[in-house]
Amino acid sequence: MLYWLSFFKESVSALNLFRYLTFRTGGALLTAFILTLIFMPRLIRWLKAKQAEQPIRSCGPQTHLVKKGTPTLGGLMILITGTVSTLLWANVMNPYIWILLFAFLGMGLTGFVDDYTKLTRHSSDGLTCRQKLFWQFTIAGIVCLGLIYLTGSMGTILTVPFFKNFFIDMSFFYIPFVLIVIVGTSNAVNLTDGLDGLVSLPVIMSTLVFMVIAYLVGRVDYASYLQIHYIKDAGEMTVMGGALVGATLGFLWYNAHPAQVFMGDTGSLALGGFLGAIAVATKHEIVLTISGLIFVIEALSVMIQVGSYKLRKKRVFLMAPIHHHFEKLGWSETTVVVRFWIMSILLALAAVATLKLR
Repeated sequence: MLYWLSFFKESVSALNLFRYLTFRTGGALLTAFILTLIFMPRLIRWLKAKQAEQPIRSCGPQTHLVKKGTPTLGGLMILITGTVSTLLWANVMNPYIWILLFAFLGMGLTGFVDDYTKLTRHSSDGLTCRQKLFWQFTIAGIVCLGLIYLTGSMGTILTVPFFKNFFIDMSFFYIPFVLIVIVGTSNAVNLTDGLDGLVSLPVIMSTLVFMVIAYLVGRVDYASYLQIHYIKDAGEMTVMGGALVGATLGFLWYNAHPAQVFMGDTGSLALGGFLGAIAVATKHEIVLTISGLIFVIEALSVMIQVGSYKLRKKRVFLMAPIHHHFEKLGWSETTVVVRFWIMSILLALAAVATLKLR
């Protein structure tokens, strides 16, 4: 909404600042961060009063038993402050903003219902797998069709990093591919959210990568220089990315070890849905597997563990997802988190490098 102030730049020259993506992205980040810092303590107190405690798995690491009583649903604050900041600073006439918001809030609502079901049952079992996947694929399907329509001739094109002007037209196969990308990313981020602060920085780093990509593909001059495809109006997505980075940083302030609140499926499914959607919108789906390799590894560790046990009645890892495997090996929770953070920073740098290494 503040973007419209730039229309009055002839009267007040300073208002021209609101025309610039970089300024509005920074404003969105700071707004979401400050709002989260201010209102999160109130949400934590309210959740404790409602006894919205995260169920702790009895089969998990014994060190997690001390987490009993920690409230969940902290992701609600990310949804609220991220959305408010986006609507405040972004150009709301840009259709990409509404599609990304739909993916973000749709996945977040699915996660909220799942979290709420767990709390009312006082169990770690929420929605059934079939119920959750039904809504996730429905949301992803709507997002997919919307983005194919917006990107026009680029609609079903898959770009390949490290190669100049190399595209693959997936035709009808692009739709199931996009569904897998969005739903898979949403669930992979959810699986990564298992230790205090673990998922926040990888999400932030991947979001920063796609903020850079969205800005570059939305500029004709930069896209031409880097020999990447140009997507009209795509740059506006950087503003929403900034809002979610700020909201996640604010959440991390209270989720750092020892956590005062947990994100829950509400936040993790929403952030994963946003990452999947912006990767599709910018036509850099493969780059997401680089910047978000930690999410891929976490998801694969669960699939390998389940598949191995069903087929051989043997486990490959001491516990899945893989971050629990390292805990079982004797790594402290902080050690696991910091090492995963280091990996996420290196992966983000590698993902950005794909824009130039062509």
